[in-house]
Amino acid sequence: MKDIEIRRVTKEDIAELQNISIRTFSETFSPHNTAKNMQIYLEERFSSARLTPELENKDSEFYFACSGNEVIGYLKVNSGKAQTELQDDRALEIERIYVVKEFYGKHVGRLLLEKALTIAKEKNAGYIWLGVWELNFRALNFYRKNGFIEFDRHEFILGNERQTDIMMKLLINNNNVSL
Repeated sequence: MKDIEIRRVTKEDIAELQNISIRTFSETFSPHNTAKNMQIYLEERFSSARLTPELENKDSEFYFACSGNEVIGYLKVNSGKAQTELQDDRALEIERIYVVKEFYGKHVGRLLLEKALTIAKEKNAGYIWLGVWELNFRALNFYRKNGFIEFDRHEFILGNERQTDIMMKLLINNNNVSL
């Protein structure tokens, strides 16, 4: 396995961000959702018109996981008003961690989670939170294994279907938390 590099995404990376976003979301959720709902969601959420302002938001950060020149995953974190729900100044939201399917089990997700933890510590966040689809058992197990606990649920709209996300958080002691 080649070394994995984590690097910040810039506006010049918008096409690659679109590609990895669509690819990984499709790999993760297409088997469990209708083609129509997937198409609606992908076109709406991963257009350059939608991603560009997200990249320009000072309270949002994107990072690529790269193996050589290949982008194999990515992370999006939000703080302050960029958080999708809680908007707690003491928190950091992980909005997205996605990894290309052939790199599952190679600790890429863990590296991205460690990057989120580093960012949270730099921002003196008291906790990290996220939402995970209740039927995404692989992700739920990953977060539980890494110390996240369930604290609520919220609605997630995919196309024209209402789904339920489990909201999870990881408490941070800024002096000695590591994964």
